[in-house]
Amino acid sequence: MTMRERRAAGKLFTDSGEGMFEESLRGKKLAWKFNRTRPDEFRKRKRILRKLFGSMGEHCWVEPPLNVCYGSNVHIGKNFYANMNLTLIDDWTITFGDNVLIAPNVTIAVTGHPVHHERRCHGGIYAFPVTIGDDVWICAGAIILPGVTIGPRSVIGAGSVVTKDIPPGVLAAGNPCKVIRPITDEDKEYYYRKLRFDERE
Repeated sequence: MTMRERRAAGKLFTDSGEGMFEESLRGKKLAWKFNRTRPDEFRKRKRILRKLFGSMGEHCWVEPPLNVCYGSNVHIGKNFYANMNLTLIDDWTITFGDNVLIAPNVTIAVTGHPVHHERRCHGGIYAFPVTIGDDVWICAGAIILPGVTIGPRSVIGAGSVVTKDIPPGVLAAGNPCKVIRPITDEDKEYYYRKLRFDERE
């Protein structure tokens, strides 16, 4: 098997051959350019992101700095917003649905290493895709680990470490991240604790 085939099959692989290093370097250079744009260079930022990501829908906004391993393995739906310091360890695919909101200092990692030091010294890594569903909000400082799927309409609380799949339509938080409660119609009435929405909102 090639290293790309091993990666796709969930086996240990290295990224030092088959053009993978060059692909990663390309992504890092584009991210470097993106991070050095001026705040008012909206069109330039959009052009760079379209080159960087594997695919990107309309009405997407990313605040620098942005960190990637490849960039090309990231696929983003429409109406996407990511605040500053998003880190995407995308040695394999990271997929975002539509209307996803990412707070500052979020890390999404598809890769890991063997736990035993003798198995780790050869540099092998594994990678499992991460999928973020439509209408998900990931709050500040959350970490999403390999193989996780977050269901549509869910919210991941600040500082959470997400090690397992999260179902649709729930508030989940903690380390490890666990479901706290479902999101209900009552959440249409209050926007923060017991503060009500105005009639106009």
